[in-house]
Amino acid sequence: MSRRWIQNPNRCPDEYLDGIEEFIEFARRHNPSATRIRCPCRRCNNTFWETIENVGFHLVRNGMIETYSIWNLHGEQVDHASSSNAPRVDNVEPIVDPNDQVMGIIQDAFPFASTNINQEGEDDVPTPIDSAEFEQYEKLFKNANQELYPGCKSFSVLTAIVELMHGKIKYRMSNLCFDYFLGVFKRMLPTDNCLPKDHKHAQKVLHGLGLGYEKIHACKNNCMLFYKEHETLDTCPICNESRFKMTSQNRTTKIPQKVMRYLPLKPRLQRLYMSTHTATDMRWHKEKRVDDDVMRHPADGEAWKEFDRTFPEFAADPRNVRLRLATDGFNPYGILNQHHSTWPIFAFPYNLPPWKCMKKEYMMMTVLITEDPGRSIDVYLRPLVDELKDLWTNGVRTFDKSTGRMFTLRAAVMWTVNDFPAYAMVSGWSTKGYMACPVCKEDVTSGWHAGKVCYLGHRRWLPWDHEWREKDKEFDGNTEHRLRPREWSGDEILEQLNRLDFAPFGKTVSRTRPSTHLNWTHKPMFFELPYWSKLKLRHNLDVMHVEKNVFDTLVGTILDIEGKTKDTIKARLDLERMGIRRGLWMNRDSDKARRDLAFFSMKPNDKKEFLKFVSSVKFPDGYASNIARCVNVDGGKFTGLKSHDCHVFMQRLLPVAPPSLSPPPPLPPTPVELDRARDEGGTPELPRHHRRASRRVFFGFGRISSAVILPPPATNSATSDFADCEISGVVMFGPLDRTQTHMSDLITRRRAVTTTQGSEPPTQLTAAATAAASAATAPALMDRLAVGPAGSQAPASSASSVAQPVSARRRHRPASTTDATSTDASGSQPDIAYWVGLRLAWSYQSLKWRLLQLFSSTDSMLFLDFIFVL
Repeated sequence: MSRRWIQNPNRCPDEYLDGIEEFIEFARRHNPSATRIRCPCRRCNNTFWETIENVGFHLVRNGMIETYSIWNLHGEQVDHASSSNAPRVDNVEPIVDPNDQVMGIIQDAFPFASTNINQEGEDDVPTPIDSAEFEQYEKLFKNANQELYPGCKSFSVLTAIVELMHGKIKYRMSNLCFDYFLGVFKRMLPTDNCLPKDHKHAQKVLHGLGLGYEKIHACKNNCMLFYKEHETLDTCPICNESRFKMTSQNRTTKIPQKVMRYLPLKPRLQRLYMSTHTATDMRWHKEKRVDDDVMRHPADGEAWKEFDRTFPEFAADPRNVRLRLATDGFNPYGILNQHHSTWPIFAFPYNLPPWKCMKKEYMMMTVLITEDPGRSIDVYLRPLVDELKDLWTNGVRTFDKSTGRMFTLRAAVMWTVNDFPAYAMVSGWSTKGYMACPVCKEDVTSGWHAGKVCYLGHRRWLPWDHEWREKDKEFDGNTEHRLRPREWSGDEILEQLNRLDFAPFGKTVSRTRPSTHLNWTHKPMFFELPYWSKLKLRHNLDVMHVEKNVFDTLVGTILDIEGKTKDTIKARLDLERMGIRRGLWMNRDSDKARRDLAFFSMKPNDKKEFLKFVSSVKFPDGYASNIARCVNVDGGKFTGLKSHDCHVFMQRLLPVAPPSLSPPPPLPPTPVELDRARDEGGTPELPRHHRRASRRVFFGFGRISSAVILPPPATNSATSDFADCEISGVVMFGPLDRTQTHMSDLITRRRAVTTTQGSEPPTQLTAAATAAASAATAPALMDRLAVGPAGSQAPASSASSVAQPVSARRRHRPASTTDATSTDASGSQPDIAYWVGLRLAWSYQSLKWRLLQLFSSTDSMLFLDFIFVL
């Protein structure tokens, strides 16, 4: 059997599981009397000895070492008689010659270069390429067969250039560095070698492979592109700014003021089908995806399914490409130039399986902008939108390598994913001011609190009978009886935009908006796409930025870090003005007022103990960065935490932190605790319901960023559960500012993908959904189970349970005396396994925390994960 399965990153296919069984049988056969063998998983790395059963579990959970294709440590014989001392294993895939790989690249780029018969009557037969393309093919073919120097059999000219360019990109070498080493290599080789002398000449050789880019001149003030009908102009017709810089008259070439790089999308999409490595995977979403109400891929979401129902002709061919667009700005020069910002726009093909579609190898940069475009980003999107319109209407003829036939490739953008500032740029709705929420629009609940605009209407997303709707002093001093804001369809938004007149783009144009425009800044160019107004989901917020902002605020407030905490003097005065949270008012003595330490903040000694605990934690290699280097124990703060570090911190450290943030028992707070939390302050340990609110926020982010999302409950409590996460922050700290309170948008968008409005999803986990929670994700699943698994719900066995909050219905057993075989009012069986798992999960979390207290390391946590899964 081939051992190619070892390199497969997906450990779910039958091929991978069969390969593990083959290895286990091989180990048993060659070690008949051994009780323990070396474990070749990626964590043990053949250094630890485990039982054969545990080895099989490790391989499913962690995967086998990719380079361990010769099982010599488990009894496989190596032939040392060969002159090259190379092992002889018949069932191991041979090493591919680099020259053969380069020839394969040429054949993928020119799949029918040798076709010399024009069969125009047959639609599936490729037509011969034109003379220019054939000339490029001949040049590449000649370089692929030409020796690097006379007598060199290992490398051809093209193979050497491809290898060197690959190393340049992989190790981020500059052009000057590449030119230097290329010159050194050329001097090392024989004098009659054919290696290019610099990077420019190497690029000329590779130009025939395609996938190049275009330079399009832009106005200095972002008014327009010198593109298509404006390509011959020398001045901008809007601001009269010159297209070129002022240079010497003796200079023959003109230097443009600003240049945009555009990378055409069509040849990159065609290459996905012309390559043998991706042609089959591009149909995975239709032919190999398992439809079992568990969300593992965007194709499992409701937005994808509604698009298929709206455009059945497009959905009929699984080879049509679904794309996602994303953009964000970054500074490539670091602190050397803090005013520069580069904005790339990427496209992601969603046809690929989930373990490929988000890999950097399949990210396609389509536009590169050399400065922050602001609302003028639509100016730079013009070439991309034109190409997307053509891909939707006409498509492009493409050769499918897997079938050997031609077909018409079409493409559609499903949605965009950005952070909140970029959300405003691509959606046309400003995310600043009193109407910053792009979901609520003019129906948003906002006000001026503590020197900034805050948004307090989160309880509107809760069920109408939720107990938090009746609470006033715990929130903004008012009860909440309003319904959630209405959701505007794409056609309604387009009709509203068509009635408004917007100023042209550019820096010189006045940005004053009339009141009739609300927060609209411009009409997004994406509405030119014929299908854009029909999409259920057009724009998304990425979890990474939201989670990092919430983490900074949460930890900064609990640790009372100056500049990070939201518990400021202005916030205390604002609570006093609102007449709520008397225990958090300013303490006035004679003519002075001071801010006492809040009950949810740590005392200095507790803070120092917590920071020492964080600095002592060590994670496995590759799991997270060295968080200990980001801890300043003496300064009492964190510095330099990346987004992934914040995610690991919230999901793994805070739930098992010292008692101030330790996991609470699944019990409701007593009236005494509620009164003390509302009226008193200065308690060093968080009250029980505040610790539960913290934990709910932690695991709320864990569920929305999980790789597998289970079906939502029938009561549609998924939205209210995420609203609980956001409202929990209000319960703990009072009104939050704009950075934290836009989770409502994220909640609404995520629900649009995971659940269908008006439908009744099953209330119990199906067998397929249970099987999806494999051993590889069991510890994380148990962590999420501590607050109720996403998609599971306690059965409502009595009418009184409907009036309870969603979180209470999920944590407590229904007040029913019926046995496990009885049915509820809806006719479904109560999920007894859920309650057993809930108790086990809490015991698991408590024991994990105790072990961490004893050993002060994560080794005990990883060991307990292993024991718990067994």
